[in-house]
Amino acid sequence: MNINWQEIFDRVSQDMTASFLQVFPKIVIAIIVFTIGWLLAVAVGRLITEVLNRINFNQLFQRGDWKGALERADIKMDPARFVGSLFKWMIGLVVLLMAVDILGLEGFEMFLQDVVGYLPNVIAAALILVVAVVISDVVEKIVRFAMESMRLTHGQLIGSIAKWIILIFAFLSALLQLHIAVLPIEILIQTFVQALGYGLALAFALAFGLGGRDIAADIIRDIRNKMRG
Repeated sequence: MNINWQEIFDRVSQDMTASFLQVFPKIVIAIIVFTIGWLLAVAVGRLITEVLNRINFNQLFQRGDWKGALERADIKMDPARFVGSLFKWMIGLVVLLMAVDILGLEGFEMFLQDVVGYLPNVIAAALILVVAVVISDVVEKIVRFAMESMRLTHGQLIGSIAKWIILIFAFLSALLQLHIAVLPIEILIQTFVQALGYGLALAFALAFGLGGRDIAADIIRDIRNKMRG
């Protein structure tokens, strides 16, 4: 039996050429979509960073405790740029998912869908930490004023303790949002939230009951000034 290798080679070449010509338009479209989408992602990331810089977003993290802790850990962090990069990569992953969908790579597409589906949890965790920074600062001032109004000592220490308790539990809440924590931590956080509610109510009652309206106004004014720079 004679094997015509030339015929086999020609047939394989024709099949490969036909397959390539069939896929080539999809490759071109996918490259165009990804290129345009990535440029858009970079632009959005820079825009968000610029907006946050204009509203002095980084000032929230320039408090002595945060700044000192980061410096001791030799960590250089630009919160505004971090948020901008987060949005940039989020949009970039969505664009990559679109490009992969065009190419019909089902296995990789499913993986990217899982990654994109997880991004809202990351954003929620980041928001929890940012809000916790603001709230903890306010609670610290309220506790210190309440202690001073009652002529009690160690108001600054207790205020700092209250602040860090909020920050620690915010961190645990962020872990829960990322599906990293375990059930006992969730129960602990629920208990803490209830206790925190009663504590805040008592602190506000003491503050306003002892003539703290002016101090409360100063606290709000201080927050506004930090946001405005």
